[in-house]
Amino acid sequence: MPSSSFWCPVFAAIFLFAGSCCASWDLYLNLQEVKRLLGLSAELYYVRNGVLNEYALNFIVPVPATMKELHFTWQSLTSRPVSYSMAVESQDDGAMLPAKFNISALGTIPTTVQTWSVMLPCSGVYDAEVNLVISVNVTLGRNNVTQLNFRRRKICLRDLSENSSGVTQDGTRPEAPAAVYVAISCVCALATLLAIALLACYLRTNKETMHNSGLLRESRLGSSSSGPFLAPAPVLSCGSSSGSCASSRHRTTANIPPSNPADLHHRIAQLTVQRCRVRLRSIVLEGTFGRVYRGTYTEEDGLEEEVLVKTVTDQASSIQISLLLQEGMAMYGLSHKNILSILGVSIEDHTAPFLIYPHQGYTNLKRFLQKCKLCPEGVAHTLTTQEVVDMALQIISGMQYLHKKRLLHKDLATRNCVVDDKLRVQITDNALSRDLFPADYHCLGDNENRPVKWLAIESLTHKTFSTFSDVWSFGVLLWELTTLAQQPYVEVDPFEIAAYLRDGYRLAQPVNCPDELFAVMAYCWAISPEERPTFSQLQVCLQEFYAQLTRYV
Repeated sequence: MPSSSFWCPVFAAIFLFAGSCCASWDLYLNLQEVKRLLGLSAELYYVRNGVLNEYALNFIVPVPATMKELHFTWQSLTSRPVSYSMAVESQDDGAMLPAKFNISALGTIPTTVQTWSVMLPCSGVYDAEVNLVISVNVTLGRNNVTQLNFRRRKICLRDLSENSSGVTQDGTRPEAPAAVYVAISCVCALATLLAIALLACYLRTNKETMHNSGLLRESRLGSSSSGPFLAPAPVLSCGSSSGSCASSRHRTTANIPPSNPADLHHRIAQLTVQRCRVRLRSIVLEGTFGRVYRGTYTEEDGLEEEVLVKTVTDQASSIQISLLLQEGMAMYGLSHKNILSILGVSIEDHTAPFLIYPHQGYTNLKRFLQKCKLCPEGVAHTLTTQEVVDMALQIISGMQYLHKKRLLHKDLATRNCVVDDKLRVQITDNALSRDLFPADYHCLGDNENRPVKWLAIESLTHKTFSTFSDVWSFGVLLWELTTLAQQPYVEVDPFEIAAYLRDGYRLAQPVNCPDELFAVMAYCWAISPEERPTFSQLQVCLQEFYAQLTRYV
C-alpha cells in the first residue's frame, strides 16, 4: 500500500524524482534483492546520481516472516569522502530484537559498489506486524545532511525467533502453525502493490511484442459465468408501501482479477495493440497527471472505431503508471451492457501507456449530473424520479454481474460510471479517478488516499470489503443521483466521518426525493453489513417502485 508520500496522489506530480544533492552517489536494491523480494528482474533506485526518489523512499515494504535480513547496494560516484550514519527504529521491541548491520553504523560510502545488509531478528514471543524505519544519514558537505528513511513492515511469528533452530528434540521439523500460512498469504497480498510499482520497468525490459490485428474484435466476446459470490441474505420486504478483453481461448481466467504481477503482465500482453492504430482527438477529462482522450482505433481492415483513451502525462512516475495499469485491468474480460470493459492496451518504450475503451457517446456520470443543475437558460433542472430509478436499476444490474463474477468494485460512485444521451449507464473502473476527482478522496493518516465519504463503516475503520460494502456505496451513489452529484457529508470533516457514522448520523433526505426512494438508501447504510440488502433485493424494491411511478405517467 502507498505510504505517507502518497497522501493524496493529487499532490500532483509528487512522484517525480526530486531533491538533488551536492555529491553524486547511488543507493538502490539490486537485481538479486528485487528478485528475492518481488520475483522481478529489475533494480529499484532510491538515489541515482545524487537525486532522491522521494516516493520510493516512503513506500512501506512488507518483509515476510521467512526473510531475516534486507540488502542494500550503494556507491559514491565522487572522489571525495561521503560520510554516513545508520540506525534502525522499531515500534515493537517485544516482537523484534535489536537490528544489526553487517557494516559499521558510522563510516564513508565506498567508491566501489558495495552491498550491505541489516538483520531483522524476531523474538518469537508473539505474532506481530512490526513497523520499523531504517535511517541513513548522508553528509554531503558542511551543514548539508540528507536523511533517508526506509520504511518496512516486518512480519514476526511466535516460535519463529532467530535463535530457534526449527528442529524438535527427535530431530524432525515441526509442522508450521496455521498462522504462518495466514501471515504469508497476507504478506503476499501486500507485496503485490509494491510489485506493481516495478511493472513498467519490467515491461520495458521483458515484454514480448504482440500485435494481433484481430485482438480488439476478439475482445468483444463474453466470458463464461461462474458460481455465486455469497449466499443470499435474508429477504428484504418491499411491500406495497415501498415505493472484453479476453480471447476465446482464455475465457476461463477472465473472471479472476490479477493476483500477481506476472498474471497482470500476461494479460497486458494479451491486450497489446499497435500505438500507430490509435489516434487522439480531444481531451475529455484532465487532472494533474492523468488525461482521458476521445479518439479512434483503426483496425487492420481499415475500419475506424470511436474509443476513449486513458493515459498519463510525462510528469507521471512509474508508480502512477503502474497504478493506471493495475486499476485499468480490474474489469478485464467482462461482457455486460452495464459494464465498460477495457478493449486494449498500448505500451511502448519511453511513452505513456494507453488504456483503450469503447466509446458510444458516453460521458462521465458525475459531470453529466453536475451539468443538469443548469440548463442553457440558467433555470435549475432536475432529472425525473423515474429516470433516476431507471439509472439506479441499470447500475444494480451491472453490480449483480460483477458480484456473480466474484469481483468487488470497492469504489462505486457516479465518478466511476458513464452515461449516454439516452440515459444508458455503464460502470467503469476507477483508473485515474483520484487524479480526475481529487475532492472525492481523502487521506486520514493511514497512508492511503480513499473515497472516505463513499466507504462503508467497516471499510473505513477496518479496510474490510464485501458485497455489502459495495451496497453501502451504492446507497451514496443513489443519493448522488437524486442531488445531481452534490458532495456527500459536505459539512463533515473527513477525519470525523467514522465517528459520525458510528453515532448513527447519515446523509439527509434530498429535497424532492420520495420517501420510498430515501428508504432504499437508508437500508444500504445499516451499521451491520448483514442487515443491508443484497443487490437482488434492491432490484426487487426499485422495480416495484418504478412500476408504481409508471402507472401515473
